Amino acid sequence: MGQFHGTTICAVRRGPDDVVIGGDGQVTMGETAIMKNGAKKVRKIYKGQVVSGFAGSVADAFALTEKFEQKMEEHAGNLKRAAVDLAQMWRSDRGMRNLEALMIVANKEDILVISGTGEVIEPDEDFVAIGSGGNFAYAAANALYNNTDLDAETIVRKSLKIASSICVYTNDHISVEKL
Repeated sequence: MGQFHGTTICAVRRGPDDVVIGGDGQVTMGETAIMKNGAKKVRKIYKGQVVSGFAGSVADAFALTEKFEQKMEEHAGNLKRAAVDLAQMWRSDRGMRNLEALMIVANKEDILVISGTGEVIEPDEDFVAIGSGGNFAYAAANALYNNTDLDAETIVRKSLKIASSICVYTNDHISVEKL
């Protein structure tokens, strides 16, 4: 999905009562400098009913998370409608069009990836990963989800740990949010 340096986000749902999103804490400036090790890129939003995580520019992602929360209010908590509305606004608004970020949002029913190109992607599986180490975390989550009985949080933590051991833009300062 996009290649944004400095973060990996992974989300897993094992049924409606086991939904977790996690991310590493690394913020990278350019190609060579680690600016921060403990950034928190996952949050609970909308009255604790939605978890969100972002990959990309930290300032851009905070702006997007705030706008997404407003869309959740406008659409009375309908995750898909809020995501589509945000994606359309992101693509068409001149000021937002240059924001460099990807978001994963999840509630008890859905996991969605929202991009600045106006896409809202509903993954085929109950797990997804984005960011610079996203492919590594996705592969790990896939193996763990389909071959173990581990809970969502354990899968997210292990997948991010594996990604951090491979991707130089991902560290092992992992934070998670659970519904």
